[in-house]
Amino acid sequence: MFEQRDGYDVVVVGGGAAGLSGALVLARSRRSVVVIDSGSPRFTPAANIHGLVSQDGITPAEWLERGRSDVLRHGGEVVHGTVEAVAGGTGFAVTLADYRTIFTRRLLVTTGLTDELPGIPGLWDRWGRDVLHCPYCHGWEVRDQAIGVLATGPLSVYQASLFRQWSDDVTFFSHATPSLSEEDTERFAARGIRVVDGAVESLDIVDDRLAGVRLADGTVVSRDALVVSPRMVARARFLAGVGLRLVEHPAGIGQYIPSDVTGRTDVPGIWVAGNVTDLTAQVATAAAAGAAAAAQINADLVEEETHSAAASG
Repeated sequence: MFEQRDGYDVVVVGGGAAGLSGALVLARSRRSVVVIDSGSPRFTPAANIHGLVSQDGITPAEWLERGRSDVLRHGGEVVHGTVEAVAGGTGFAVTLADYRTIFTRRLLVTTGLTDELPGIPGLWDRWGRDVLHCPYCHGWEVRDQAIGVLATGPLSVYQASLFRQWSDDVTFFSHATPSLSEEDTERFAARGIRVVDGAVESLDIVDDRLAGVRLADGTVVSRDALVVSPRMVARARFLAGVGLRLVEHPAGIGQYIPSDVTGRTDVPGIWVAGNVTDLTAQVATAAAAGAAAAAQINADLVEEETHSAAASG
């Protein structure tokens, strides 16, 4: 339940891996903290979370429930809601879509990102199932299967080379991208990665499973899994009111909120962690970043409180 307060030490916006990890550290530091969560973490389309030590194979729903319970058990709060705007001043005013306003001394933004996929029929329906993007999250589950890689951007060639580690049957669909460089062509040939030219029109689905990739000329290439590199855009437009705006990633893979290695942004009092600032972070990486940012926030509050006590004493 939401206990309305005059203000919190920290508001955490986003209740995924980074947000819950950060909130747990702050709650254990005896800070008043509330997590504002819209209930749509990036990893929810996947059936399971993989590569997370001691939790490999856990469902996203179970993992999130455990994380929320940890935060609540230490005195933190978790509120369902969507943040619409943030205003600065003495601390921050966080306005939700239902017009509630929550005041806080510090802000940790862990809202993650939105994956933007090509407009090919079938991609969204299979996303997180047999349409994948991360070899370390899903490579083991599709090992030794027929894997396709759809060329969509600067990471696609790299993805094909990586997924070759899990299968010797990898096909690269050039789709609408420019021709491969001579170096990439040689690298693919050396690893036995087949290249199929021509635009991809749709996916063939049989018995609720990916069966093949259909080209515009009608050709169907049988595949068990398809790798797609999405354009990744941080969910943080609500920060524009305090001067934080999305910027293009140097690698050309999307938009993010820049920060230093601790998650500190250019706006004093606001930290970011997880995919909102590190577009390629996995669950474990995001959780670690949330914990690290939370420790920095607590240290910043301690410094402020010490300075205030010294000045008044």
